[in-house]
Amino acid sequence: MPLGFLSAALFILFARPRPATLVAGAAVSFVGVLLRAWASGHIRKNDALAVSGPYAYTRNPLYLGSFILGLGFTMGSGRWWLAIIFAALFLGIYLPVMRVESATLAKLFGERFQAYAGAVPLFLPRLTPYRSGQPKVGFDRGLYLRYREYRAALGLLIAWGLLVFKACYLK
Repeated sequence: MPLGFLSAALFILFARPRPATLVAGAAVSFVGVLLRAWASGHIRKNDALAVSGPYAYTRNPLYLGSFILGLGFTMGSGRWWLAIIFAALFLGIYLPVMRVESATLAKLFGERFQAYAGAVPLFLPRLTPYRSGQPKVGFDRGLYLRYREYRAALGLLIAWGLLVFKACYLK
């Protein structure tokens, strides 16, 4: 996470936000925060294989949500070249993490994970939900709170506040 904070600070430093980029970027970032919130209410880390909610579409909805959130923040910055830096950082950090996590889940859940991984993409979502044959599990607000996912929303509000401040007062 320290790299994420450092990256956000640099993005804000180089940002040249305008009203149009702020509005478009905020809408995209909001989708990312919603996806992360939805995902956090379906994952029981290392206790059960998450295959419901957004996990029925992608094996990594938390990271997809982070990507969408970061993409929106980058759009809001008003600097197209920051998107190249964002993409490089994201791929360099999260792609190896997703591979390690897949290997861990394969060890923990064996054939069940292999069937899931064969049907559900690592990152980009499939169009129809995966049917595991397991009872459908709904969103658990307690998990959202346990994993403190609300911090992503708070961080987004702070970052957007800084971009708006920069757009309005530091032209």
